[in-house]
Amino acid sequence: MSRNYMDNLSQQKTMILAGQGRVYTAPDTAVIRLGVQTTGNNLLQIQASNASTMQSILQMLQRMGISDVKTYQYSIDKIYDYEEGRQIDRGYSVRNILEIRTNNIDMAGSIIDSSVNAGANVVELITFDVSNREMYYQQALNMAVMNAFEKAKSISMNLGTGKNPIIVHITENSSFPVEPYRRELAASTPVVPGSLIIEAFVTAEFTF
Repeated sequence: MSRNYMDNLSQQKTMILAGQGRVYTAPDTAVIRLGVQTTGNNLLQIQASNASTMQSILQMLQRMGISDVKTYQYSIDKIYDYEEGRQIDRGYSVRNILEIRTNNIDMAGSIIDSSVNAGANVVELITFDVSNREMYYQQALNMAVMNAFEKAKSISMNLGTGKNPIIVHITENSSFPVEPYRRELAASTPVVPGSLIIEAFVTAEFTF
């Protein structure tokens, strides 16, 4: 490398800044997790009871036109209590949870209420999302880079360097959190999805 290039490089200053981008959009998908938890002393009986109730829920969902349904969790656990240091056998717990997806988010409340009426006694969460999340995330990511760049320009101008900052390295720090809407069992279920926030975060290194 030439001596002039090395001298210029050594004279350059660097700064590392964080950038954030945020996009607001209306969700178009609801994900609901609900099911049945059955307890008792006879494992075969409570398995059969659980399966019968789950079949009623599945038939109800089918009548509602809900086809995107899968088993999210199925577990069998032994139940114990402890009294005065002694372990007491309380039988078994069978838990069967479905994950239900629908693009008709206006039906989310009806799906929950109808499932509860059909025998569901566990409602874990409702999550709202968008089917084309990656597109919105890319928008937020570009906004995050521009946010870091605007910070760098402001700092460079205030320092009076007379130089435009140059991005030399970008690190993507983002994740895709989905905030659940949680609820307790109730007589009726009003569900208001609101706006979905999709965020992106970067760390950018600049020379100036």
